[in-house]
Amino acid sequence: AAMADSSSSSASSGPVLLGMGNPLLDISSKVPMDVLAKYGVKSGDIILAEDKHQPLFGEMVKMPNLQYIAGGATQNTIRVAQWMLQQPGATAYMGCVGKDANGETLAKACQTDGVAAHYMIDESAPTGTCATLIVGIERSLCTNLSAANNYKAEHCQKPENWKVVQAAKIVYSAGFFATVSPEAMKLASLEKEKDGGIYCMNLSAPFLMMVPPFKAVFNERMPYVDFLFGNETEALTWAETEGWESKDIEFIATRLSLIPSAKSKPRTVVITQGCDDTIVCVKGVCTKYPVLKLPKEKLVDTNGAGDSYVGGFLAGLVKGLPMADCCKAGAYAASVIVQRSGCTFPAKPDYTF
Repeated sequence: AAMADSSSSSASSGPVLLGMGNPLLDISSKVPMDVLAKYGVKSGDIILAEDKHQPLFGEMVKMPNLQYIAGGATQNTIRVAQWMLQQPGATAYMGCVGKDANGETLAKACQTDGVAAHYMIDESAPTGTCATLIVGIERSLCTNLSAANNYKAEHCQKPENWKVVQAAKIVYSAGFFATVSPEAMKLASLEKEKDGGIYCMNLSAPFLMMVPPFKAVFNERMPYVDFLFGNETEALTWAETEGWESKDIEFIATRLSLIPSAKSKPRTVVITQGCDDTIVCVKGVCTKYPVLKLPKEKLVDTNGAGDSYVGGFLAGLVKGLPMADCCKAGAYAASVIVQRSGCTFPAKPDYTF
């Protein structure tokens, strides 16, 4: 509960929760199935754009029902946490954007939501975009990292930014940040080890574990991770890349929780499973927590479910709440956001901590 006490003075000492990741503007539209086929994008895929995907972004901009929505996995999570907390100045975010209108759109979204955005501005590259291809309720994501890819650890080491890193009781990065700045992840996680803070990471996407250099970043950070998030597909991919020969999610969560830690407190592993119970594992002991099941016709966009679950969960953590309450807050946030397009939310949550 020590954390709950300190958050009351958060206005003076800076944000309690800091996210570090890849800020992206989602360019979202319904598309015919043949667009996916044309660019070799599988339904539900999350991929980084290659040269062959570049014309897709030009095509998207011409779509009739186009939406521009602030995105990027870590930024989504932090914005949701801030929305759940309803405490001005409770959260902050770092990442790299371009010096352009899209970057300004992202800055404005953070400002409106009450997140203190400390962007590194790259004058040579455009703000990153994510083509969100909607077929039914399935989203396929193709990301042009652009400026987001150019984040440098020096940015978070600048005295005014490092103060934010140090003041944060909780630091969170989605796994996607491992493709951009392993160095920033290392600095932040070592700082939290030193000052007793909490470092959180998300597995985020199967491709990250299948690319050896990215997987190596996860392996290197794992001893410093206090809370590890992921979904069942990512858990299965982790097991596969480790040669664990198991498709049992509880067994995989157990082993993930038992990877040796460099810290004195045990790691908590949180694996969401869509509309099935979330599995939480600590010291090899698994507990299941229910999510809020919605009828199919209420689902608009399942894409931001994972990010928003973590946002709600971290809001509970900021308040120093027990596991069941963190999971409940996560389930609530996810249930609201899957009923909307993109990572958007009503003015205030209908939720009391």
